[in-house]
Amino acid sequence: MKQLLQYSVFFFILFFAATAHAQNTQQDSVIQLYGVVMTADSLDAIPSASVIVEDKLRGTFTNGQGVFSIVVLKGDVIRFSCVGFKDKLITIPRNLNSNQYSIIQLMVTDTAYLPATILRPRPSRSQFERDFVNTYVPADAFEIARQNTSEATRRALIAALPADGREAVSAQMRATAQKYTYQGQVPPQNIFNPMAWAEFIQAWKRGDFKKKN
Repeated sequence: MKQLLQYSVFFFILFFAATAHAQNTQQDSVIQLYGVVMTADSLDAIPSASVIVEDKLRGTFTNGQGVFSIVVLKGDVIRFSCVGFKDKLITIPRNLNSNQYSIIQLMVTDTAYLPATILRPRPSRSQFERDFVNTYVPADAFEIARQNTSEATRRALIAALPADGREAVSAQMRATAQKYTYQGQVPPQNIFNPMAWAEFIQAWKRGDFKKKN
């Protein structure tokens, strides 16, 4: 029994030492990567450039001055990417003696070749005016948002869409609470409620009671 206890203590100390060594190794491999991303031709800062750690699903963006900072591990592959520039890959050295690593990353402009566009004028001014007036211009994001949030659209959605689970449960809870409030007595009638009369008059002025075709 004593020998078994000694073996248990020995394995516990060995496991604790291995865990501490692994943690220390992990902490030693953590690097604070920071720097600035600039254009290679004019040395201008590149804002909103992506700094992604490959195969780790995490990263960051550069600020308005092209500066970034991110925590990485030794040996990680870092990808710098931005619209209009070629991607750049770097590898964090494994033989760093410090826990900080700075870099000035230069990005080369990526040339995009677009298909040729041929502009042909209209034969006459009247035909141009007719085509200009009848040309369909799709709504942008602001116009779509304005249409979706208009009062007429919201009223139509309220009248057409059924209540979801949350609204149905809320209505049932309100009805149950009102039932328990007036349990054992006659509930009040809205005919004597001045607020109900004011709402009725407003609905009458709006034309809510008119027959709709």
